[in-house]
Amino acid sequence: MGDKSPKSNQKKSTQKQTKASSAVQKKKQAMAAKQVAGKKS
Repeated sequence: MGDKSPKSNQKKSTQKQTKASSAVQKKKQAMAAKQVAGKKS
């Protein structure tokens, strides 16, 4: 019953978005870390 409500669907979609955005942020951080390491060496 509750799964069909629009609010629960919105929560699921927002959770997916936050997971995706956090993954992108981690990738950006990894790229920045590599660039910094490359400059130091």
